[in-house]
Amino acid sequence: MAKQPAARLSLDEVAFLDGSERRCLEDSISDVMCFISENKSWIIEGCYSDIIDSILTECEELIFLNPGVDVCVAHCRARPWEPEKFCSKEEQDKNLNNLIEWVSSYETRSDEYGLRRHWALYESFNGKKREFTHPSEYESL
Repeated sequence: MAKQPAARLSLDEVAFLDGSERRCLEDSISDVMCFISENKSWIIEGCYSDIIDSILTECEELIFLNPGVDVCVAHCRARPWEPEKFCSKEEQDKNLNNLIEWVSSYETRSDEYGLRRHWALYESFNGKKREFTHPSEYESL
């Protein structure tokens, strides 16, 4: 019998109301815990350390994708249209400069989206963990 692929959840799906307004943190966490309970094997991705912090005890492994700001900005520029987030590619592209500005401040921000908080989460995790600093290390995951 073939092994089922892991269910995947992007934290973008549970972190926001319509648009850019963050949902209540407890509601986001509740949705993630529901996802975990409904799936035997799962992968959760996102930069929301306030959500991740609350589910670390559920994690078997923590993978920190940390390729640096320049690589992340290049990924932003190459990002395909995300119809689940934007009505059109043109609408998405109108937000590109804001996204690049936000990503560019990653190393200096102290909020839940910044390197400081991500590194603290990574360091606090006592289970299996890996940090990847180059896309070639994680592109085949």
